[in-house]
This record gives sequence, structure tokens and C-alpha cells, in this order.
Amino acid sequence: MDTVESIRSWVSTHKLTSIVFFVYERMHAQAFTLTVLSGAVAYHYYDKSCRKQEEAASA
Repeated sequence: MDTVESIRSWVSTHKLTSIVFFVYERMHAQAFTLTVLSGAVAYHYYDKSCRKQEEAASA
């Protein structure tokens, strides 16, 4: 049981829970970034598609 106590002490000292929290926060930030980039790609495609239709209608 001494090993378990030493591990618990080490975790408490090094605050691994804080590290895990920051890892999860970073994952959420990356997910948000991917969502924004996906939206930008969708907007670009939609805008490009609309411009082609407008050019074809005016020609």
C-alpha cells in the first residue's frame, strides 16, 4: 500500500488533474477551430456556386 500512497502523493504534488483539464480544454479549442474552418469552407463553396449561377444568368 505504500506504493499507492506514494503515487497519490506524487499526483497531488504535480497536479495531474490540472494537466488533464488543460488537455480537454485544448481538445475543445481544436474542435471549435475545425468547426469554424468547416463553416468557412461551406461559405466559400456556396459563394462560388452563387457567383457561377449569376454569371450564367447574366450571359
